[in-house]
Amino acid sequence: MINVIIVDDEPLALDILETYIQKMPDLKLVKKCNNAIEANQTLKEHTIDLMFLDIQMPQLSGIDFLRSLAHPPKVIFTTAYANYAIEGFELDAVDYLLKPISLERFMKAVNRAVEDIQLERKEVSPERVEVEEQFFFVKADKKLVKINYDDIIYIEGLKDYVIIRLEDHRIVTLQTMKSLEDRLPSSRFQRIHRSYIVALDKIQAVVGNMVEVKEKGQEKQLPIGKNYRDELLDIVNQSKI
Repeated sequence: MINVIIVDDEPLALDILETYIQKMPDLKLVKKCNNAIEANQTLKEHTIDLMFLDIQMPQLSGIDFLRSLAHPPKVIFTTAYANYAIEGFELDAVDYLLKPISLERFMKAVNRAVEDIQLERKEVSPERVEVEEQFFFVKADKKLVKINYDDIIYIEGLKDYVIIRLEDHRIVTLQTMKSLEDRLPSSRFQRIHRSYIVALDKIQAVVGNMVEVKEKGQEKQLPIGKNYRDELLDIVNQSKI
């Protein structure tokens, strides 16, 4: 599945692209964003593979926004102005859609993006993935500390730090939740809140808007953010934990 966001200040354009995305089985719309600021926050909170990005927007244009990102997802520009095409492709955009966008042209751009994303995923060595699914290292207390995935109960974000809660102790490291989320295997860990990532095999129960885990033998409840609830419930309902 390819996670997608739309960034456009025009409600009609957002609705049209949403309708098109719903016709593509490989795409999952994570959020519709009205401006670059909202999109930037979404990129911090979710792993996004593809972004439909309008160029002409108030405050910050799509081109300037893309330039500001250190590790942007694949981008398909959408605009009513053809004169931006060359600049868009110089920023390594997958494609450039001129409004009004037809479904046929949309599908052609998406198929190209899907091929690029799937190719990048296949380039990851199976042997390397197997190693990474067992442990990773973080910098803490002026050293690199090895953390086994099996030992993690949940991860808590605190401003620029994250606290990794293990079976018998905790580790505090200086990094963002988004950067750590990208390193964790999605088959084993799930973001449930802007401040929490939980190990799926450590979930004891889902109660209302809370996830229940055990920490040092005691029940601990973690909040579920409204933007993460549906995805978590899908996993639970499919008996993946």
